[in-house]
Amino acid sequence: MIPDSFIQDLLARIDIVELVDGYVPLKKAGGNYAACCPFHNEKTPSFTVSPAKQFYHCFGCGAHGSAIGFVMEYQGIGFVDAVRELAGRLGMAVPEDNDFQARPQGEIRQFTEVMARAAAWYKEQLRRTPRAIEYCKKRGLSGEIAARFGIGYAPDGWQSLQAVFPDYDTPLLRQAGLVIDNESGRRYDRFRDRLMIPIVNPKGDIIAFGGRIIDQGEPKYLNSPETPLFEKGRELFGLPQARQALREKNTAIVTEGYMDVIALAQNGVGNAVATLGTATTPTHVQKLLRQVDRIVFCFDGDSAGRKAAWRALENALEMLADNKAIGFVLLPPEHDPDSFIRDHGKAEFERLIAQATPLSDFLLRELALRCDLTSAEGRAQLIYEAKPLLLKLPTPLLRLQLVKRLAEASGFSQGEVERLCELKSYAPPAPARAKRPPPSLSRNLLRLILHKPSLAAELPAALLPDAPERPALLRLKACLENSDGAASYALLREQLRGQPEENLIETAAAELLDLPFDEDEADAEFRATLEKLQESADMRRFAELQMKAQQFGVAGLSAEEKQAYIQFLTRKTQSTP
Repeated sequence: MIPDSFIQDLLARIDIVELVDGYVPLKKAGGNYAACCPFHNEKTPSFTVSPAKQFYHCFGCGAHGSAIGFVMEYQGIGFVDAVRELAGRLGMAVPEDNDFQARPQGEIRQFTEVMARAAAWYKEQLRRTPRAIEYCKKRGLSGEIAARFGIGYAPDGWQSLQAVFPDYDTPLLRQAGLVIDNESGRRYDRFRDRLMIPIVNPKGDIIAFGGRIIDQGEPKYLNSPETPLFEKGRELFGLPQARQALREKNTAIVTEGYMDVIALAQNGVGNAVATLGTATTPTHVQKLLRQVDRIVFCFDGDSAGRKAAWRALENALEMLADNKAIGFVLLPPEHDPDSFIRDHGKAEFERLIAQATPLSDFLLRELALRCDLTSAEGRAQLIYEAKPLLLKLPTPLLRLQLVKRLAEASGFSQGEVERLCELKSYAPPAPARAKRPPPSLSRNLLRLILHKPSLAAELPAALLPDAPERPALLRLKACLENSDGAASYALLREQLRGQPEENLIETAAAELLDLPFDEDEADAEFRATLEKLQESADMRRFAELQMKAQQFGVAGLSAEEKQAYIQFLTRKTQSTP
């Protein structure tokens, strides 16, 4: 791990306003700065940066964090890489303790250098291999598109990479997924006689390869294994190349293969990406919905394509929002996106994308195909199949629409569908109260400590009620004690990364943007809140002692309890007019 002291120093030196403004132009908005959120599409700015607290918060998508979190989110990199990025800006060297040295600092750089060397060599081999060039031409790929995606060629030799890696036996090549060691210990190239397509992360580093066989053979497509650089459930092929088109179109097209993405780009459709040898994951969907408002899954129309589309639907449900849309296009069985756009052209393909089947229609259609809606048993099965899908949906408006349509198809009433699927009813809410209730004492304490972290040192843990904020307050107190009472919110945010209380604390911090405390009154309000908590605790204690005294008599109290009870009674008598 990187020492907390270094993180504290780094966050103290970096100005988040200056940092974010280098990526997204900010405008002054009261005591804060505002912009349209870089993590989702919006027309009205809801992205706020606080110079006082050194954090950002988007009231639209919920993105929240420190300068480190911003770099992680914007560049799509991990915590350590984000720290190094910021440290590099300031000319700071990142120290490492013993735990962190378990993975040497230069190891990731070694991996990326190895992949870059391999990619450059593969590109050179493509230029020297007429057969591979002819294959590219047959697929309709221009030199420009080949260069854009860094396409190369792996020769048909067992140990061709020895030409670029004289130290062919180094473990690094195996760990990077470029070679394979068989059971007898013999090493050979993983990719042979294949068109090589680099898989690039948001930073522009090559993290893996996809290989397409030139002639006949199996497997037709071969991907790199998972490595320290590459986790296929998190990565999308073509995302770095598609960023500009995604912003312009506000729609992401998801295909099954990288050759589909390349072919679409060759024909003027640049907003396509592909999963990498795995089903669409919630992480894939989340990544895309941060950049666009609409995703269209475009798969082959065969049984495998339909299964892939259904898996995509299942994994997309929990990531949906009512202001986002997901559609499905299943091509004719004889086509994939590559062949379709070559045969029918860009205009026809874009027409299909524009008219994609909405998620709700696709879900109901696929469920209906599994059930015999002419029988009572089939209609019951429809509700049974729909239940786990509806429970995944976090979007109340879309879920309500689906419930209504399921009611029509099944013959049940809307209320019956909601009860059978164990859904909360969407009956019109009761009229709102004229006056919003004030925050709880625990919530107020949480805001105050986030406003002025040093107050946590004075927080009496015994006084804290059993409220949702209690674990968060205790976590903050522990963090402050470990940092000798000197910590900014930005540092606390990084210390809380991955903790159960993280989301609650983020929400309370965001509330400070609209409800800031007066600096001069923070101490007084903190002590007034503690006094109210003490009064509440005393009342609870008195009620407990009074109940015990009524049940067992005063003689049933211990000496300590009897003394406390008498004191409570005396105070109560004195306060009574």
